[in-house]
Amino acid sequence: MTRIIPVPPFDYVVFGGSGDLAKRKLLPALFRRFADGQFNDSSRVIGVSRTDISREDYRRIAAESLSAHIPEAERNAEVVNAFLACVDHITLDVTSGEGWEQLGAVLHSDADHIRVFYLAVAPDLYGQICLGLGRGGLVTPRSRVVLEKPLGYDLQSAEAINAVVAGVFDESQIYRIDHYLGKETVQNLMALRFANALFEPIWNSAHIDHVQITVAESIGMAGRASYYDHAGALRDMVQNHLLQLLCLVAIEPPASSAADALRDEKLKVLHALRPIEGEAASRLTVRGQYRAVGAGSVSIPGYVEELGRPSSTETFVAIKAEVANWRWAGTPFYLRTGKRMAKRVSEIVIQFRNIPHSMFEPSAGRIIANRLVLRLQPDEAVQMFLMIKDPGPGGMRLRQVPLNLSFAETFGVRQPDAYERLLLDVVRGNQSLFMRRDEVAAAWSWIDPIRESWERSGEPLHGYIGGTWGPSASIALMERDHRSWHDDGT
Repeated sequence: MTRIIPVPPFDYVVFGGSGDLAKRKLLPALFRRFADGQFNDSSRVIGVSRTDISREDYRRIAAESLSAHIPEAERNAEVVNAFLACVDHITLDVTSGEGWEQLGAVLHSDADHIRVFYLAVAPDLYGQICLGLGRGGLVTPRSRVVLEKPLGYDLQSAEAINAVVAGVFDESQIYRIDHYLGKETVQNLMALRFANALFEPIWNSAHIDHVQITVAESIGMAGRASYYDHAGALRDMVQNHLLQLLCLVAIEPPASSAADALRDEKLKVLHALRPIEGEAASRLTVRGQYRAVGAGSVSIPGYVEELGRPSSTETFVAIKAEVANWRWAGTPFYLRTGKRMAKRVSEIVIQFRNIPHSMFEPSAGRIIANRLVLRLQPDEAVQMFLMIKDPGPGGMRLRQVPLNLSFAETFGVRQPDAYERLLLDVVRGNQSLFMRRDEVAAAWSWIDPIRESWERSGEPLHGYIGGTWGPSASIALMERDHRSWHDDGT
């Protein structure tokens, strides 16, 4: 049985409360925690937006969000109504400064609540919002602020944002969120490594041939074209999601589960990443953009068609990275992410080395090296591929089969969405799954030279057809090393 631990009363103030993230992720996640009894009607969810709408109108927006993103079987009418009674809305234009007094009046009515300010807006507004909160006297010792990724567009802009936020909030109050770190499989990666005697002794370059991290999406821009064209896959996905997953694979065992113990070890990994710049960027990275496919009624537009103009923004990135330390020297980390790929899947593949000698006759079949696969989405699971004897008489025949741990099948309960865990971790004051300021700086310090090398080289983007696994150059990136991507469970 899942143990539900209630949290103290809070006010969750969501800037961008009528935006896509709030409607698609934040409101449904908070409702599910409410439905499970993790908080009650003494807490409040306050949407803040510049849209001039009433409390009742915003509650209707919230109800529509729950209908769209929560299965009907989970929407008990009484519970839904109780949750909606906790929902409020404040009209506030952060660029003009109008509405802060109204927000202050609402918050001061329950001054003892933990205050969480969730900034589900463009990073350019983070500084203005934090300064407004500070000037309005709305930041208490029990306040927290949540910053969505990507934090800035490069190291300089990220540091500028962090400096303004740090002028209002202490670092212990700042939660830089990456929802991938809230996924159950990511948590289990740490449990597998550090709660079992089996893996840690062989978790190094002597036994692991390489690591693959793939975050693939089958959709295109889905209404995000204007934002995405200024970000691209490198900024939008690699700088945060993929590097954070790499860190959790590669870290040394922390001394404890304390937030800073874990984040100290992640920072060491980021500092150990071998720089990629100049000629190395052409050799160790691939950037692509999806092209139109099909014709007539079944045609799928390419990126430039969706955007409505020519663009050199990448929708696909593959990188061969190296963690230059004693544990990982000689073991490459292959990172890959893209839009309009063959299917939606996020996974970490730990490919072990081949056995040094086979005692079996050739007729037994080829021995395939062991592989550990941690699937983050769409169905969270852990698979360990092992060699066994094919059952039956007639001699020794070997085959590879997976030991499959599907969380849904094994535990028989719905796995909480990543936002459900992270939103309440903020209330609890647990920063373990959130990025520290120096982590963000270290990640940008590694990413910026890659982007700058691309810009200097002038090399064209590799095109790829929507619905495939990306440009052929990404396949060649691994085949040059006599390796291949783990696709379609192969």
